[in-house]
Amino acid sequence: MTQRVFRTICCGILGTVFAVGLFAEGFTHYPYALQFREFPNAAPSSMHWLGTDGLGRDFFARVIYGTRVSLLLAPAAALLATAIAAVLGGVAGLRGGWLETLILATADLSMSLPLLFVLIALRAFLPLDVSPVLSVVATFVTLGLLGWPSSLRLVCAASRNLRQSDHLLLARATGYSNSQMLFRQVIPHLRPILLAKFWISIPLFILTEATLSMLGLGVMEPLPSWGNLLRGSEDFSVMFANPWRLVPLFLLVLTVICFQLVLPPSEELT
Repeated sequence: MTQRVFRTICCGILGTVFAVGLFAEGFTHYPYALQFREFPNAAPSSMHWLGTDGLGRDFFARVIYGTRVSLLLAPAAALLATAIAAVLGGVAGLRGGWLETLILATADLSMSLPLLFVLIALRAFLPLDVSPVLSVVATFVTLGLLGWPSSLRLVCAASRNLRQSDHLLLARATGYSNSQMLFRQVIPHLRPILLAKFWISIPLFILTEATLSMLGLGVMEPLPSWGNLLRGSEDFSVMFANPWRLVPLFLLVLTVICFQLVLPPSEELT
């Protein structure tokens, strides 16, 4: 009962945060790039609820719009990674043999390389002065394309268990092709596993994007995200004097915790 209450509360928090990001224009009347040059680094006031940054931009507005970037695009990257894992893992488990060995070896090779270092290396190939929109697309597409190996082995094992199941034997006997069996029989039966892996991937991608953006390799200015709003947070004296600058960090931690608590127990996923 207590766990259900916690999950309900976390769902409410996540729904609120998502709604704030999705309808950012309704929560602030300042554009995220509007500069008040006469008020740089201003303290919170009735005009600027969280003060302004060094360029005089309203920090509350940037947090709201940064919530949209971080929370709406991380699920897109998680969906891409889960879709790749579903297709490759389903093919590996369904076909077996050398194809399964090849796909699993590729996944093992990818997992042996630290994801963050690989992302930094790939992002370094792109120019640092790319447009903000292109930086968002590049960041989350790269996350999606590199995030599938961690889910693949579980998907492969589950689809391997279905290889000799009655419904697949019946589908094969009625003339289903391999692709039809994959998309009509295997993947629908793996929906609980794929949903769980998708949900787990979202906070991982949010944290990874925040790390890249803090290093200046993720979402580029002037477009805000939780990560690039936290740049400069390593200066403890500045953060101590301006504690409201830690609001993106608070939202980041709160969101990741809520994602973990909302995920149902493993026995409910089977």
